[in-house]
Amino acid sequence: WGQPYGCPAGQSGYYGRGPIQLSWNFNYKAAGDALGIDLLNNPWLVQNDASVAWKTALWYWNTQTGPGSMTGHNAMVDQAGFGQTIRSINGSLECDGRNPAQVQSRVTTYQRFTQILGTSPGGNLYC
Repeated sequence: WGQPYGCPAGQSGYYGRGPIQLSWNFNYKAAGDALGIDLLNNPWLVQNDASVAWKTALWYWNTQTGPGSMTGHNAMVDQAGFGQTIRSINGSLECDGRNPAQVQSRVTTYQRFTQILGTSPGGNLYC
């Protein structure tokens, strides 16, 4: 509610949707502005249109640091590690001891996928 544009879809309208679980009115506003889509007034597009869902995920991954200091993309390509992607996406809720079980679940899943792909998970897996 503290943003000048408020919550036109209702305060509960900005829950996590899409591959990166876009949340909060300020993220819907910024993503919509970047993509030329009015997501502030129609956040349901992220759940109802797969193209919009993936566009918002790629927008966040490549441009937003969230509570971290780098984007998820930069964390991986600059070899800062998977843990920094967690911090960028959901760090304020999970990192620094806030939800160690969720962090462990993310790391375990990431390790499983890297094993399936035959690649190394690298270092710095935890935030």
